[in-house]
Amino acid sequence: MADSLVTRTLTIEDRDEAVILFGPRDQHLRALRDAFAVKAVYRSGELRIEGTAEAAEQFERALQQVRQVARKQGKLDTKDVTGVIEVIRGGTNRGTGSVVATEGGRNLRTRTDGQGRYVQALQSHDVVLCVGPAGSGKTYLAVAWAVSLLRSKQVRKIVLVRPAVEAGERLGFLPGDLVAKISPYLRPLYDALADMMEPETVKKHMESEVIEILPLGYMRGRTLSHACIILDEGQNATVEQMKMFLTRMGTNSKVIVTGDMTQTDLPRTVRSGLADAVHRLRDVEGLSIVYLDQTDIVRNPLVTRIVKAYEDDSHRGRKPSA
Repeated sequence: MADSLVTRTLTIEDRDEAVILFGPRDQHLRALRDAFAVKAVYRSGELRIEGTAEAAEQFERALQQVRQVARKQGKLDTKDVTGVIEVIRGGTNRGTGSVVATEGGRNLRTRTDGQGRYVQALQSHDVVLCVGPAGSGKTYLAVAWAVSLLRSKQVRKIVLVRPAVEAGERLGFLPGDLVAKISPYLRPLYDALADMMEPETVKKHMESEVIEILPLGYMRGRTLSHACIILDEGQNATVEQMKMFLTRMGTNSKVIVTGDMTQTDLPRTVRSGLADAVHRLRDVEGLSIVYLDQTDIVRNPLVTRIVKAYEDDSHRGRKPSA
């Protein structure tokens, strides 16, 4: 017996948004419709969807993901739509995408559609910029991906980098050797590594410089080949520092930049290098920009509600009272 058909209706009142969302001559809409075997007709600000319950649900999820990308970027490319379709239909959608196995044999998996798109971007691009809120897994998945590349011998080295804004990058004024100076600023990267590898393995790789953890200022003048290079807290890099970092990439290397635009520690008069990069580099071939949001947060559910409250105030331009 054939599955019964259901009908769903989505409201898209903004005609300009619909034009971007559906693409030239409705090519994006046709791609989504064909991928999930549904009928979809847009009239008078409403998109009417007809198909099996599963197909209609997948189509709606894909459309909402595409809509999110379009709103963030202000445009939509065929590759954006194709990427979302592959995530929803393929092995990297909710909770099914294995990223890397830890030394203890535990598989780390993506848990949201946004994380699935992120992993797909990591698999298919040499440079990935990921923007998202705290708890969305942007740094954790980047480190997991780097470890998987190292284990499979696709790279020979992992370099983890953070701007030490709190220290003004003037680490020479702090007591102790380099590791002692930067450890407080790079603790989240150590924590992520500790989840992927046994402590002895991490120690061995750091002693042999297979894994390096550095402040951003120490990257100047270097060119790194056969390496996976991750810049965490990229919103705290200046435009000049971001350019410097992205041009450290040598032969057969991967570069990942993660950051949260709402948590910059730069002076108000200084433009964030990450904000500049996602705008300046949005059309560069071979580079992918992924946006995560509150729906991708996998910490305590209360964190999602807290992030949403701050984002809502930010969008309204409100400032907290003293």
